[in-house]
Amino acid sequence: MPDNYFQRGFGLKQAVLPVLLRTYRSSSVDRLKELNFEARAGDLRIKLAREFGFCYGVDRAVDYAYQARERFPDRTIFLSGEIIHNPDVNARLQDLGIRILPEATDPLVRYADVQQGDVVVLPAFGVTVPEMKFLTTRGCVLVDTTCGSVLNVWKKVHYCARDGYTVVIHGKHYHEETRATASQALTHEGGQYLCVRDETEAQLVCDFVRGSRAASELRARFIDGAVSPGFDPDRHLQRIGLANQTTMLMSETLHIQEMLRQAVLDRYGAAALDDRFRAFDTICSATQERQDAVRDMLDAGGLDAMVVIGGYNSSNTQALARMCAARVATYYIDSPGCIDDTSIRHRRVGAAADDRTAHWLGGGPISIGITAGASTPDSVVGEVLDRILAVRGRVVGELQGVTAADSEGALVSQLQGSTSA
Repeated sequence: MPDNYFQRGFGLKQAVLPVLLRTYRSSSVDRLKELNFEARAGDLRIKLAREFGFCYGVDRAVDYAYQARERFPDRTIFLSGEIIHNPDVNARLQDLGIRILPEATDPLVRYADVQQGDVVVLPAFGVTVPEMKFLTTRGCVLVDTTCGSVLNVWKKVHYCARDGYTVVIHGKHYHEETRATASQALTHEGGQYLCVRDETEAQLVCDFVRGSRAASELRARFIDGAVSPGFDPDRHLQRIGLANQTTMLMSETLHIQEMLRQAVLDRYGAAALDDRFRAFDTICSATQERQDAVRDMLDAGGLDAMVVIGGYNSSNTQALARMCAARVATYYIDSPGCIDDTSIRHRRVGAAADDRTAHWLGGGPISIGITAGASTPDSVVGEVLDRILAVRGRVVGELQGVTAADSEGALVSQLQGSTSA
């Protein structure tokens, strides 16, 4: 790669580490971890997921952005869109003088202000192939923070497209990562892609493969970037290779994989399955770990509510909120400012606007679970914890570890509540 392309930072990790720790670490979160992720203050009980918040890829992306500012203190630095989907992190980068470029599918429009010698930080989601080609001819310095899990998906997409498989991507076609992943398929002659957002859309594809749905119905449904230019269901769904946006709900991705596999099996038979269908394990390990940790919390029971923290445009946080909302009262918030003395401002799964719930903590004993998406720093989680405690007139210093007697009492209360219901 050219000498103006950086994919491994600048060797300045130790130089920026103090400001990163000061900015993104939380003594409140550290305290809760010391208490084995579960504690109480009076009749308020708080349980923190054992895997939450910043993943390795996000931590690396933020680190590289700070290193870029340190390495080029006098240069104009751009971010090609949000580095990650967290409002606090992006605001802090803007405070460093890093300019976040607005969304635009045309590189000429998006990067109109980028000049030779400027620095462009590419986000953890990656950028499309046309964007990368444009930037390499612009004469700017590129700091590529694309997550390794995303790069792994791209590798599998290339395998499929190279061998004549249309890439079906489980993801949101408008999401930066999915757009970048889809563009990889087009680097091969005849490469095609189709994006399915959920099981409902995947079922449409399955119906077509089985012959019970017309191609015209798919053309009408999958538009505006959800399919590659010139996509023809009759030609391009004869061989399918499945990939996914790394931050989607793991169980849904696996179910869609089985749905498509079964549809191909029904249409072409077992002998042709390997030649007609490919699927790879491209689920991000950090996404899976955070989902597994939430599932463990929910399965353990005893929670009256969950607070899920992360950007409203964060797919992995949305997935966590969906898991929680199906099992317990869930408050999905994007910042500590959503909580005040009397209410919580939150967003329901799938909603476009906020709701406000008054007296959400009530006045009696209550057990609250907390988790956060992979783009949420400990500092934000800690501020949320502080605000929850403050609603009850408590502070972190009052947190005490949960004893076996506490757990037994909570179980009895839960069983009594179930009996009276």
